[in-house]
Amino acid sequence: MPDRQAAAPYTPWSGSRLEPTIDKGAYVDKLCRIIGDVKVGANVLVAPGTSIRADEGTPFHIGSGTNIQDGVVIHGLEQGRVKGDDALDYSVWIGNNVSITHKALIHGPCYVGDDCFIGFRSTVFNARIGKGCIVMLHALIQDVEIPEGKYIPSGSIITNQQQANRLPDVQSEDLEFSHHVVGINQSLRKGYLCGESKSCAEKNRNEQERGKKSMNNGGYNNSFSSSTLSQEAIALVEGLLDQGYKIGTEHADQRHFRVGSWSSCSPIESKNRKEVINALEGCLAEHGGEYVRLFGIDPKARRRAGQMLIQRGDGKAVSPPSGRASKIASSSSSSSYAPSPAANGGRDMDLASQVRSLLSQGCKIGIEHANERRFRTSSWQSGPVIKESDPNLALGALNSLLAQYVGEYVRLIGIDPKAKRRLVEVLIQHPGAKTHVVPPAASYSPSASSTGGYTSPSLGSIPAGGGGVSMGLSEDVVGQVRSLLNQGYGISIEHADERRFRTSSWVSGGAISGNSPSEVLRGLENAVGTHGGKYVRLIGIDTKAKRRILETLIQKPGKGLANPRAASAPAVKSQPPVESYSYGNGYGNGNGNGNGSAGGGGLSQETIEQVRSLLASGFRISTEYADKRRFRVGSWKTDTAIDSSRASDVIAALESSLAQHQGEYVRLIGIDPKAKRRVLETIVQEPAKR
Repeated sequence: MPDRQAAAPYTPWSGSRLEPTIDKGAYVDKLCRIIGDVKVGANVLVAPGTSIRADEGTPFHIGSGTNIQDGVVIHGLEQGRVKGDDALDYSVWIGNNVSITHKALIHGPCYVGDDCFIGFRSTVFNARIGKGCIVMLHALIQDVEIPEGKYIPSGSIITNQQQANRLPDVQSEDLEFSHHVVGINQSLRKGYLCGESKSCAEKNRNEQERGKKSMNNGGYNNSFSSSTLSQEAIALVEGLLDQGYKIGTEHADQRHFRVGSWSSCSPIESKNRKEVINALEGCLAEHGGEYVRLFGIDPKARRRAGQMLIQRGDGKAVSPPSGRASKIASSSSSSSYAPSPAANGGRDMDLASQVRSLLSQGCKIGIEHANERRFRTSSWQSGPVIKESDPNLALGALNSLLAQYVGEYVRLIGIDPKAKRRLVEVLIQHPGAKTHVVPPAASYSPSASSTGGYTSPSLGSIPAGGGGVSMGLSEDVVGQVRSLLNQGYGISIEHADERRFRTSSWVSGGAISGNSPSEVLRGLENAVGTHGGKYVRLIGIDTKAKRRILETLIQKPGKGLANPRAASAPAVKSQPPVESYSYGNGYGNGNGNGNGSAGGGGLSQETIEQVRSLLASGFRISTEYADKRRFRVGSWKTDTAIDSSRASDVIAALESSLAQHQGEYVRLIGIDPKAKRRVLETIVQEPAKR
């Protein structure tokens, strides 16, 4: 029988015969084969029947603590490399504490980050999988980059970046399972290395028992109690931590509470449940006699995911939120607004407002449902799409669907039918919850209560035509402003006369400040009113990242305030609202947004505006193209890079690309050069239909 370790053969692409380098603490079974320049780290387990061949693509790296299970094949193409964590080039890089389970195929060029789990018979080829990802059984991952901490369900086929960006986050129980697999294989490695030594085996057994006790004390599943925090608050904390959120707190005395001016408490960096709850109790003790509230922080999107008042400054008991409201606060990770701890009726009216906002933008409303098992693995089942465009009828249909799926989780989906993508996902029902969305006789007209105290002037009482008089903000604009403020963004405006508008030379109108949404809305209306007879656009600003996340036209000369989604905007198409177009929060739509030309007819005004906005935000521009066959399978080719940051040069290069690839699909790519990721993908040319 040949050796289980061998040097790579001489080949036309390699004149050296490099051999594997295996750490002394690793266990490599005699029934496996390792060939070529393969570095195997400490405490690695390589099980029987495994083939690791660095004879074509080379070198390979297998990090410490990793287990390569029975029947796994690791190979690589001669061309193509990935950057390892040491900044060197590799055909295959597998990080530390990774589980590559039975009969999986890892084919380079490929990168698998630390703490990943690759399920049975799954295939990874020409891909990069970020740290802490869970890939379940029989999955295919090809030609994509999976962000850190994502969950890939069994049977998934992920072959384009849009699919990768929509993947759900890993849950705490998934991480526990992955860690458990690593621990089991570490025990097996030690056992195999011990051989027939009873004393060695006894030592390993004692170490494992101590590890179990330590895990139980750390508390994956401990139930916590607190003398100061309510069970509802503890449940909210646990739910937020399970979804990967951080916990923050704010406090306010009586005077500041009345005006909504909160001060931040010391940040809570820990993600351990017991430590977080201890920190919250310390915050309550430190700010006795004040109002204190907790909230979840999405570290990736940099926005709040939910909040709850946990102490009152007047000495009264805190009214617990309804079960449904607290569940929504702790379970909704992709809502476009911050969940409120208000009573059920107020929460229902927020949902009604969201439905109205989506319908007013021309979006469709759908639902998805899942039982307990499917909910834990994010395997949602599609429900029917609500065809009604009237808000009252749509809400009635939504109530009927909730009643149909009693005992299951249900989430609301907002769908852009033109771009064929989702704008909103928000959990609206959990098992055992009430199934009524809004009171049957409720009025859905916006009021002071639903717009934060702001009521727009009656459009019928103010003459059209600008002239320095504002016609009042539309419901869409009010909804956008409230959404931006809820996410912690700033508001400003820009204006332009006809000449400046034609050349996109906008003039800044300054930031709109205020202590409440109603004050900001009034300030915005006054600012717009001072620029009657001009174009005015609303700007949403991420103050921390110092970049724009929204630009939308809200006034045109002679027509007063514009509906941002209205079809009657001949001069310019506005950017979609913040839920549907965001420069910094993942990819745009890869299926086009209606602004592409057929057969290379040049760039649309909307595309030019997008290019200018991307360049103004410091992003780079590139293009990709594909014929019809490649388009169907999502296999795009990279076009010549556009190095310039001048708008005129970039637009000329884009038009040249369209002309060069007539009869093919062309898509525009926006790239964040600092984060080294894409922030936009949108089709700008499609082949002419015959």
